[in-house]
Amino acid sequence: QLQLEESGGGLVQPGGSLRLSCAASGSTLGYYNIAWFRQAPGKEREGVSCIASGGLTRHYTDAVKGRFTISRDSAKNTVDLRMDSLKPEDTAVYYCAAEWTPHSVMCTVIDGRYNTWGQGIQVTVSS
Repeated sequence: QLQLEESGGGLVQPGGSLRLSCAASGSTLGYYNIAWFRQAPGKEREGVSCIASGGLTRHYTDAVKGRFTISRDSAKNTVDLRMDSLKPEDTAVYYCAAEWTPHSVMCTVIDGRYNTWGQGIQVTVSS
């Protein structure tokens, strides 16, 4: 059974960078669409980015487009989220999630599509 664990969060100053990693155990991430979501205090969870199992399709929400990059590392069985030019409004708990979709060329950040979730990791952007 697939299990996910996020790492790489922490405190960073505005304009700084962080790299989140979503590590899998129990299965190979190459068979799954993977998405990153975030939830800020007092706000609903929102989709940030996703990558299709086929690896060719990536999607970013407008708020992070041009600043965040999602990628797969098949050797490590991880999906990473590189976050640059961070802003205070990026502060949230970040979650990775998986949807079983082998050979998919599409992905979405609709959270109802994902049935395996990590426990979440805090990212705080503050001076």
